[in-house]
Amino acid sequence: MKKVLFVLLSSVLFFSCKEKIALAQTNKAPQKSVEPVQPANPEIEKLRTVLSSMSERCKNAIPNGNPEEFLSDLHKVLAAEEKLHRNDELDLLYLIDKKHNVGSDYVPKDLKSVKNNDLWNVSRNDLSLRPEGYAALENLSRAALADGIKLMVSSTYRSYSYQDRLFKRYVSQDGLELAERYSARPGTSQHQLGTAVDFGSITDDWGDTEMGKWVYNHAADYGWSLSFPKGYEDVTGYMWECWHFRYIGVEACAFQKKWFSNVQQFMLEFIDKWKQIE
Repeated sequence: MKKVLFVLLSSVLFFSCKEKIALAQTNKAPQKSVEPVQPANPEIEKLRTVLSSMSERCKNAIPNGNPEEFLSDLHKVLAAEEKLHRNDELDLLYLIDKKHNVGSDYVPKDLKSVKNNDLWNVSRNDLSLRPEGYAALENLSRAALADGIKLMVSSTYRSYSYQDRLFKRYVSQDGLELAERYSARPGTSQHQLGTAVDFGSITDDWGDTEMGKWVYNHAADYGWSLSFPKGYEDVTGYMWECWHFRYIGVEACAFQKKWFSNVQQFMLEFIDKWKQIE
């Protein structure tokens, strides 16, 4: 089994060479008390605590590395999130999934209408995004156009009531067990956050189109992260959705790729637990 950051934190990282030497000297000269040397960065203990609470699959997804480097990257993500945070009550990296929800009264502030324009096409006229997501979609679309591709935006913000109607329709159509594999119950959809976009045809073959391939290759450069990757239904709770991307910021996308095997759910769960510990 490969070494992971968690293994390092559980063993050698909490005992510096200097501390080991000091403790050894204490044994030789018990009349002289020597205080153990504390880790240079007190957040390492917090990191150990958070990682120990993560699932085994998440722990095994984290590569071997330097905890100080991990923490430095983490703080870049949190600083970027704080900078992007406007007046909305929910952070940009808010964890929403089958176990973490929002209420029926939550509506992102200052939603911006997403309509047909020179940058992208839309499949319907009632789309909108949170301001951060809208600006990021503009950046992504400009880059795509520069490569000769005009993006199709098919779904964005969905209200609690809209998601409720949609979920019930899918249950009626396919039954509860199957519907829960591809559709979120109201209050648990990333779309209610106003920072998720479904691109293109919203079908499995979209990822093989020219547009789909371009988005896969460049989305992270503009802060967009694939939410439900193939092979992780047991982690995300949903089947693979090649078309569903959430705006989380450039720094978070890099952090996710470097430390969490590029799985958004692992990173968001980690950040959620990190924020809960004072």
